[in-house]
Amino acid sequence: MPKTRILLADDHDVVRSGLRALLQTSPNFAIVGEAVDGEEAVRMTQETKPDVVIMDISMPNLDGIAATKVIKDKLPGVKVVILTAYEDEEYAYQVLRAGASGYVLKNAGKKDIFKAIESAVSGERFFSPGISNIIVESFIKRANEHPKIDQQSVSTSDQPLTKREIEVLKYIALGHTNRQIAGTLFLSFRTVNTHRANIMQKLNIHETAGLVRYAISIGLVSPEG
Repeated sequence: MPKTRILLADDHDVVRSGLRALLQTSPNFAIVGEAVDGEEAVRMTQETKPDVVIMDISMPNLDGIAATKVIKDKLPGVKVVILTAYEDEEYAYQVLRAGASGYVLKNAGKKDIFKAIESAVSGERFFSPGISNIIVESFIKRANEHPKIDQQSVSTSDQPLTKREIEVLKYIALGHTNRQIAGTLFLSFRTVNTHRANIMQKLNIHETAGLVRYAISIGLVSPEG
């Protein structure tokens, strides 16, 4: 398998150094360059054409969100994963609109960072669990405030999904069967069935198509799947 080619973009040397060391523990990743601001990130992306750019939000000259927009406009095939300290709902929505494939917190563990890169390469989106919860809870709140908006696909539940339920919902939306989800998440088939039933009850959505629409609307998966 060819290595995933990665460009790092962060204005802090310590962050880049730590991330470089972490990624170098995997034989599946190759770092093709490092940028210290948004403008350099755009230029180096055009020069090196990486598979994934790992981008900080707050950088000089051109911030990470603006740089993401430029990169996706010029090189739409390049995936961008935002790695940031900001656990913020508005930033998450801006990142989505800019075309990024992931939003990962800098305090995330190795597993989440690797998963975000792998998800981006495979055409999926990935959010740190904390951000996923913020997005879900915000979406539910807005749905409660405006219940007439797309009543067939919008949840009116005031019960937030657990981290595990969000993971299960994502795989449901990607078209995985309960048995496949069980294998992926190392759960029993019965446990996945229970999670699926709880998700439907909390969201007041009782068919798979509605769950898919909901997952797309909150950014768990892209419309392209």
